[in-house]
Amino acid sequence: MAVVVGYLPSREGRAALAHGVDAAIRRHVGLVVVSSKEDTAEAVEADLAPFTDQLREHGLTYEVRHLPRSSDPADDLLGVADEVDADVIVIGLRRRSPVGKLILGSNAQRILLDATCPVLAVKGEGA
Repeated sequence: MAVVVGYLPSREGRAALAHGVDAAIRRHVGLVVVSSKEDTAEAVEADLAPFTDQLREHGLTYEVRHLPRSSDPADDLLGVADEVDADVIVIGLRRRSPVGKLILGSNAQRILLDATCPVLAVKGEGA
């Protein structure tokens, strides 16, 4: 069992990471951070660094999975969530225009609709 976080190097990605760490600590399960963009390796490590001591203090494991960019990042995230038997998936959502709200965002929508576990969608700080 684990908390799975979908990470992008953005305000929303950092918010998802912070909420994911909090959820892992509250549930006392491991944390799996999933990134499917090649340029996020350094960003995710930097954004996760402030939380690693906190996770270790609670005896929790964490891992970062940098998956090769596929045609569908939602499939990547859902696949990892199924593989680790996720308790919850945490994703960040950004503010959208009225037209954007109609669509929601194809990846976020797929994750919300197709996940076999609960999904926590969070806004970035200041959003």
